[in-house]
Amino acid sequence: MEHMKRYHSRLVPYRNSTALVVEGPVPPEQLKQLRMHPDLDAFRRPKEQFEALIEIAELPEGRIIISRHEDEIVGYVTFHYPDEMERWSQGHMEDLIELGAIEVADDYRSFGLGKHMIRLAFEDGQLENVITFTTEYYWHWDLEKSKLSVWDYRKMMEKLMKSVDMVWFATDDPEICSHPANCLMVRIGKNVPLASVEQFDRIRFQQRFMY
Repeated sequence: MEHMKRYHSRLVPYRNSTALVVEGPVPPEQLKQLRMHPDLDAFRRPKEQFEALIEIAELPEGRIIISRHEDEIVGYVTFHYPDEMERWSQGHMEDLIELGAIEVADDYRSFGLGKHMIRLAFEDGQLENVITFTTEYYWHWDLEKSKLSVWDYRKMMEKLMKSVDMVWFATDDPEICSHPANCLMVRIGKNVPLASVEQFDRIRFQQRFMY
């Protein structure tokens, strides 16, 4: 299938009359010219995460949206096929894309960069031919620095995802069901065929005949 990647960028006002750049999908050649903010360490050490971003950008379906201050990446969002070890890959669906990691460096969290990056990813109908999903697990949330309760953080993440019309979907996935704050958020593109929606439903619920 065709994975449409249409580059967009926008400026977000920053301090001292300067601006942050939100842009993407960013090609690997451009990413290699940048550097990673040292606070972007929620999932891996910054150097390793930077290498992972480049690898994702090289994938046919992969897309990286970034926020940068000059030549330093201060936030990013990743889109790619689900990991082959997870249930979401079991259907080998070409039109099922995971919104994977989203992270913003500590000093840049008050500028709405998460929402800017996610909205930019969906601009120009780029993801209307796929089902986009994200799995939210409370153990990935920065509860300590945010000073939010697990439920307030959940509300914040739901609000963020709803800004691009992602909505809560039920599932019997054991990891998501392991804690009530975890959730599955999904956006079904306007051009996704019914057969793909039905296949995704079968992936979401695999224990239905046990009840």
